[in-house]
Amino acid sequence: MTLLPIQGGNDLNNLNQLGYDSYFQDQNQNEPHLTGRISTLANGIYKVLSTEGEYPCQVSGRFYHRANDTRDFPCVGDWVLFERMPGEDKGIIHEVLERKSLLSRRAPGKKQEEQLMAANIDIIFLVNALNQDFNVRRMERYLMQVYESGASPVFILTKKDLCDDVEEKIKAVKDIAFGVPIHAVDALHREGIDALRTYMQTGRTISLIGSSGVGKSTLMNQLIGEGVQKTQDIRSGDDKGRHTTTHRELFLVPDGGVIIDTPGMRELQLWSRDDAVDQTFQDVEALASQCKFRNCAHEQEPGCAIKQAIKNGDLTEERYKSYLKLQREIKFLDLKEKYGSNRAARIQVKEIHKGTW
Repeated sequence: MTLLPIQGGNDLNNLNQLGYDSYFQDQNQNEPHLTGRISTLANGIYKVLSTEGEYPCQVSGRFYHRANDTRDFPCVGDWVLFERMPGEDKGIIHEVLERKSLLSRRAPGKKQEEQLMAANIDIIFLVNALNQDFNVRRMERYLMQVYESGASPVFILTKKDLCDDVEEKIKAVKDIAFGVPIHAVDALHREGIDALRTYMQTGRTISLIGSSGVGKSTLMNQLIGEGVQKTQDIRSGDDKGRHTTTHRELFLVPDGGVIIDTPGMRELQLWSRDDAVDQTFQDVEALASQCKFRNCAHEQEPGCAIKQAIKNGDLTEERYKSYLKLQREIKFLDLKEKYGSNRAARIQVKEIHKGTW
């Protein structure tokens, strides 16, 4: 979809439709360049939306040489300062305004690199299907990713029409997402869509993340009101989905707000820190604080609140194992960042042999 240019010259209210508020305005005092928001990125070309239209842009040479890592470069959702090239319908990006939030993950592959997904998001819809692909452990990982980003999470459970135990699965999500809003919808038949529209407000940015085939594209089409995204049927036999969204893209919702769609993820390798683990596993952290000994390893120690909770059925063994697994994953990421992949792997092996990993 090509977003039509915003009309109205340099009227700030029109930029407000895209989420431009005092947070960004305060960074942009007496700046001679134009202000715009990145809607798509492909092959180093950024499409920038502004009050004067939509322009393909590249970063300036000075910008490129001053950038130290991935986070220094623009991504979809960023607010940038750019200038139009004389006599051409394209521009040069000179600066990225400080972000409110940043959704990212570890890039696929062996290298320790961060992949930026979208910036300046207020609410993230974590889209999961209520069919055979329903996976609570995967949802925990997505929730960690959202908490790390700085945005607020909302769970959207799609394909309600294909599920016979909706309430049971909603309860399973509630057990891992304390205080997080949860909506079960049938996007194909528009059931539950009106409740999601209440999140759409002028100036608010929402992003959708989820695995392939969970129905994000169908949901997008219902929220925006037109066929902006292609959809495909899920595979028969395993309910696994196919990729339909192939790149990140920003859309302006007619009734207010902005939506950033992202490609379905076949895997989610975290780029997180301990505070995201703490937020995702508030129940486990609260139990750990009740243990008799402060340094309790939650194994054979007397007075272990976690072991007692598992015995009583207040905490599942699966959730506790997921907590430990994600903690180890974050620990290894920290080691790799500090020492590099090879040394981190050696430290990991030593700790496994000592029984401390």
